[in-house]
Amino acid sequence: MKKISFIVVSLLLFRNSFAQTTDNTTLPATEAVKKYPEIKGYVGIVHPLYTFSKDGNQANFRDYYVVGNPWGINIWKSPKFGISFEFTPFIRFENNTSKLSNFVFHPGVCYRLGHDFTFIFRAAYETSGRYGVTPIINKVLVRGKQANFFVALLAPVRFGNNHATAFTPSFQFGVGF
Repeated sequence: MKKISFIVVSLLLFRNSFAQTTDNTTLPATEAVKKYPEIKGYVGIVHPLYTFSKDGNQANFRDYYVVGNPWGINIWKSPKFGISFEFTPFIRFENNTSKLSNFVFHPGVCYRLGHDFTFIFRAAYETSGRYGVTPIINKVLVRGKQANFFVALLAPVRFGNNHATAFTPSFQFGVGF
């Protein structure tokens, strides 16, 4: 009987030493009931604006138009930090034709800065043979019960495939769910 009592008391003490508190007074009201990890998805439209390169600068919207359609999943590990996986096909419209011009796999990390701003840092792997990084500042404009509408400024830098390093500031808007 002493062994059973010892085991029961030990289990109760062990459970209480690792139990999570139900006091959420230190968390913001929107974070108080959330459980992590939390999985969120999004879809958007990205517009490259201008490409700077020593091979020659190019403006989107002038002789051609390129648009991307990013689809992604964010896995939030905590209220501030998450990882993200994005897939973006790009379509190029030129001379009355259109074609899929590139596809980007874009894994990265997300850090919530507060006031609905998020900093995202992504690696980039393109089917064009280029690779690089994309730092992003994201801002939620409208927060709804089922969806959030956001805008983002992207600063992609690309290397490789026998081309000069390129920098292409871009603008994105989309919906997260």
